Amino acid sequence: MRLLVADDTRDLNRALQAILEQNGYEVVPAYDGQEALDLVMSQSFDAIILDIMMPRMDGLAALAEMRRRGVVAPVLLLTAKAQVDDRVAGLDAGADDYLPKPFAMRELLARVRAMTKRRSDYSSRDLSYADLRLRADSFELSAENTVRLSVKEMELLQLLVLNADRPLGPGFILGRVWEGEDEADEDTLALYVSYLRAKLASVASKATIVRDEDGSYRLSAE
Repeated sequence: MRLLVADDTRDLNRALQAILEQNGYEVVPAYDGQEALDLVMSQSFDAIILDIMMPRMDGLAALAEMRRRGVVAPVLLLTAKAQVDDRVAGLDAGADDYLPKPFAMRELLARVRAMTKRRSDYSSRDLSYADLRLRADSFELSAENTVRLSVKEMELLQLLVLNADRPLGPGFILGRVWEGEDEADEDTLALYVSYLRAKLASVASKATIVRDEDGSYRLSAE
């Protein structure tokens, strides 16, 4: 696995590079957002770790430009900002996960493993339901239009497609999509459901995610 690590704090960047390389990853460092963008557009990476607060171009701007140019590699944002609005801004920009500073190195490794594992798990599984299509190689959701999904969005929608028209309880979904992530709760699930509803609407799909009275979710095209 080849990773890009972008953080302008050189001591932290070197520490991340060392621990990741000790765990079998090939790491390319970058020290500002523009350098990270240039590297991503000229080389191939299995995953990207981006700090938000960086010179020349911040991590959110770099991420948004990567997504605009069609980069689909999963992205983990590192941020000292723990407010909900900052997390939402990162996810809206196209991040697949975020990790507030300070963090334990073992948690970083777990997040990276989860991102790269999920991308491998879904690499050969194109799915369809009603008028929507899910392309696993590019994480694209298509109906009348096409939009890219984050890794978490892809995993959640795939679970719903595989269980289409069947109600799934929040606990079941959290156990499958956010397994081992203790901070994930029903509010996390509701946030991602809102993202997926918006993306289903943006591609003009007949399918939508319904929440039943008992709190369960199901994909429906009725």
